[in-house]
This record gives sequence, C-alpha cells and structure tokens, in this order.
Amino acid sequence: MEIQPTWHPFRGSPDTARVDLPDDVFAFAKERAEPLTNAAHVRSAVARFDQVRGVSDDERDVAFANIKAAADYYGVTLKVTDWHEIGR
Repeated sequence: MEIQPTWHPFRGSPDTARVDLPDDVFAFAKERAEPLTNAAHVRSAVARFDQVRGVSDDERDVAFANIKAAADYYGVTLKVTDWHEIGR
C-alpha cells in the first residue's frame, strides 16, 4: 500500500509565524514538527527527521511521504529513498 502524503504547499506569506501555519504544511502534522514551506525547510526536515520523538512508524511513513512531496514541489533532490536510511 502506498502511503499518501498529507502535505500541501503553503501559499501564504513567507513571514507567517509558525504558530499560524496550517497543520498540512508540516512533515509531522499532529506534532506540528518540521514545517515544509520552502526548500531549506525540506532539507532541514531530512536532517532532523530522526530527532522527532514520540511518533509511531506509521507517522514516520506519512512524514517521509510529506517530505518527498515537498521535495518534489520545491526541486530538492533527496539522497535517501526511505526514512529508515536517515541518520545512518
């Protein structure tokens, strides 16, 4: 079964405060962790992916699908194809 991302591009102002961002712009929506509002944030989300605590493997599956969707949208090339490869 293919995991469907919950991420959607943020079309608001780049100056929008994090607290005012919608849940669907975060890699981890429920935790509101790792916003994906530009290419730099996508790269940061990959770098910090294994630092997010208290989430299930299913939540990590969705978060990585969100990161992949945002990476495609912002033109970021990912060097990993699965979240299990991050941090190794």
